[in-house]
Amino acid sequence: MANRSTTVIDLIRHGEPRGGPKFRGSQDDPLSELGWQQMRSAIADDDHWDAIVTSPLLRCIEFASELAEQRNLPLHVEDRLREVNFGEWEGKTTAEVIEAEGSRLSRFWEDPVANTPPGGETIVDFHQRVQAGWQHWTEQLTGQRVLVVCHGGVIRMILAEVMGVPLQKSFAGVAVPYACRSRIQVDCSDFGTLSCLYKHG
Repeated sequence: MANRSTTVIDLIRHGEPRGGPKFRGSQDDPLSELGWQQMRSAIADDDHWDAIVTSPLLRCIEFASELAEQRNLPLHVEDRLREVNFGEWEGKTTAEVIEAEGSRLSRFWEDPVANTPPGGETIVDFHQRVQAGWQHWTEQLTGQRVLVVCHGGVIRMILAEVMGVPLQKSFAGVAVPYACRSRIQVDCSDFGTLSCLYKHG
């Protein structure tokens, strides 16, 4: 009989940070009061996990730490699951970027691979780092139920990999609002590994 293991991974984006919607990237703002409400409302009493993995940024790790303590779960901090660095756009609203950059923002959404924000991280580099972190924890926590608390861009990179979405379409093709949850099931056997998206939103 073939060896087989199933890993169920729930991804959740952080809630609204203090200061409201803007390009944050590596800017380390904590959750707003509304953001805390969004995250707590997104978790149900009958949710069961064996471990939590989180981005180190405050808008993720503070909630992940609270939940891990409440449910007596191991908490793993993964630096490779930080949000993409938006360079000179960080801390600016969409309107401010459009005013300063004109159509450059729309070109980024249409094809982020070819339109890196000035001074920012390339989407190819971002994808590679997220995938390295993702692969590490799917291997380390094989056969478990895992909650990953992270960012919209990180979730887009993971979904692009799982669903075969070209990186050029990875940002505009998937909506990931605050506290959005996605579920991925990873089945490993002697015949290979199959990753499937089971739920989103």
